[in-house]
Amino acid sequence: MVGVCKGAVALAAASAIAVALSGCGLSLFFPVVDESTPTGEDVDAALEPFYGQVIAWDECEEFQCATAMAPLDWDDPSAGEIELALIRQPARTEKAGTLLVNPGGPGASGFDAVARAIDVTATEGLQDRYDIVGFDPRGVGRSTAVSCFEPDDLDKLLYGNPRGSRGSEEWITTQNDLTHKFGQACLAKSGPLLANVDTLSTARDLDMLRAALGEEQLDYLGYSYGAYLGTVYAGTFPDRVGRMVLDGAIDPSLGHAAITLAQAQGFETSLRSYLATCIPAATCPFQGTVDDGMAAVRGILDAVRKNPIPSTDGRVLTAETLLIAIAAPLYNATTWPVLDSVFTTVLAMQADTALTVADGYYGRTPDGQYATNQMEALRAVNCLDFEYQNNVEQMKALARELDTLAPYLGVYLTFGDLSCLSWPYHAEQPRAAITAPGAAPILVLGTTNDPSTPYAWAVAVASQLESGILVTRNGDGHTAYNKGNACVDATVEAYLVDGVVPPGDVTC
Repeated sequence: MVGVCKGAVALAAASAIAVALSGCGLSLFFPVVDESTPTGEDVDAALEPFYGQVIAWDECEEFQCATAMAPLDWDDPSAGEIELALIRQPARTEKAGTLLVNPGGPGASGFDAVARAIDVTATEGLQDRYDIVGFDPRGVGRSTAVSCFEPDDLDKLLYGNPRGSRGSEEWITTQNDLTHKFGQACLAKSGPLLANVDTLSTARDLDMLRAALGEEQLDYLGYSYGAYLGTVYAGTFPDRVGRMVLDGAIDPSLGHAAITLAQAQGFETSLRSYLATCIPAATCPFQGTVDDGMAAVRGILDAVRKNPIPSTDGRVLTAETLLIAIAAPLYNATTWPVLDSVFTTVLAMQADTALTVADGYYGRTPDGQYATNQMEALRAVNCLDFEYQNNVEQMKALARELDTLAPYLGVYLTFGDLSCLSWPYHAEQPRAAITAPGAAPILVLGTTNDPSTPYAWAVAVASQLESGILVTRNGDGHTAYNKGNACVDATVEAYLVDGVVPPGDVTC
């Protein structure tokens, strides 16, 4: 499964494809400038120290930063504590409220979404009227974080070229050995945190932050996985939902296989849109029809699978890594020209451009380090959120189905169950529709040609939620808000700032 990934901060610049944002470098050693007044609501005695904690904001350059405490295990608050890193940009005019934001992932940094990408995360209208608060979820970034591999071993996991042909016994054994080693390294370095980074636990953190910040209701903007987090929050705390926007929603009722299939089809549809734009241009590396282009892309992937391309830094470009380099620019139509360079250089048997794009997606820096722990956190969260197939023959059957229904890219997304098969902990919450009875109106945003969170998911979530209102953006790319569509932006801002609830579904 391609990461249900980057939300608002994905592919911020076409020139670098800098998906994973580097360390913020903001000093946290300034005098306290503000303290929260918790709501003081009635909770269990064991939870009162968390719900009643005062959030002390310090200056950190043009922002304000703070640290909150949360229980390691919400079901056993005495088992220990973890830290949650927060950042805030205060409202620039008259304050309408506090808006918590999550940019996606799982594993993306909400801290960086404010510190490094505030204009991508929220429009000027929201920045004027809201305190924008980003946080790194449990297991992520500056919060108490999951840690697993050293960079060299992470390179082998993400960029490696396993022995044997894809799906063969040798290949499966090699993959299982590597993922088992990864899981054991995560357990050794992260300890009991690894069992407690599921989305439900993060939703409970979100409710605690709401109360500690002094907000009776949660106003929230979540992208991609962040939309899923908001959906889980609404299902868990429907009476505490304030103004909530779920952009790039994920259907909570779908299992891992259905998610992967929908994404494979979504990326193929987006690739078709790219080719339809590319082929008429003189600089396009493809000719003929869009179908000809799709077949050519599959041919390129198959050729690289048989003969990985060496790069100038000693690595090799595999078909799986090339797929990431193809998928990443599809998140935003403004980065489609990067694909011209990827395909042109690969056809010339040059790997560096494709590896640079994949490095941006994975957060790998030119010196071989990783700027964040996003890829480790992504695996840790997904392995707790999904149930995985443990029958190899069933995996092979699912692989054949995927190759049939997504014939150009699907084969390179098969056998994703192996990533969590030997994980130290497993999902305890079943996948199911979330209705959130009694919740205030919730805006669910979907883009008709979204590769990573297909539009059908937004339709499903808006239908499942008793108070869901669907906002449709007709267009390409991942997520809908703050993507240049005035209709979407005006609808979201009127709802969040002024509480204007659309009378029905909106199409933009």
